Amino acid sequence: MPFEESKFWRKGSRQATYYADDLRQTLEEKQRDEKYPKAVRPDDAPWEDSPQGRLKHLAHEGMNPRIKDVDMYIQELPPGGRSGKHRHMAEELMYILEGRGYSLHWDVEFDLKQGFEWKTTAEPKRFDWEEGDLVFVPVNTVHQHFNSDPDKPTRFISASNRIYKYLGWGEVEQIEEAPSGKKGL
Repeated sequence: MPFEESKFWRKGSRQATYYADDLRQTLEEKQRDEKYPKAVRPDDAPWEDSPQGRLKHLAHEGMNPRIKDVDMYIQELPPGGRSGKHRHMAEELMYILEGRGYSLHWDVEFDLKQGFEWKTTAEPKRFDWEEGDLVFVPVNTVHQHFNSDPDKPTRFISASNRIYKYLGWGEVEQIEEAPSGKKGL
């Protein structure tokens, strides 16, 4: 016995070129990407004084669209400084290049009864780190990073998966800016 949908699927006269458009866009993207280098040199990596602090971008679609899936930057926290406090959907990895410090993580739960209602725990969990450590920040965790050394800066690489942005979950909630709004001073 055939499915009943066979009576209806041929209805409609609307035409589209979605498949052909996707093929053309894929070819155009490949040709565009060939213009961008596979190696990013220090002079090509831009600095940004952001609400999160001082960043040196290594991978971002704004600087090299060939890099499709990862956003990555080096962040420096001055002696005794801290980053901004924020939350984003994507998990984050931090590799500590130099220095020592700690991160505070506030777990977040959400309630779908009234739409998205975010509930952040009152007390954070503390994670100490030093040069050579890899720190994992889970999905949706409110977090902030601190340099414990009063005399030396701390530097780390931060990386997160860009796919969340493409899926419409790229929201970043900046809860508190780094002191001075820029350099974590």
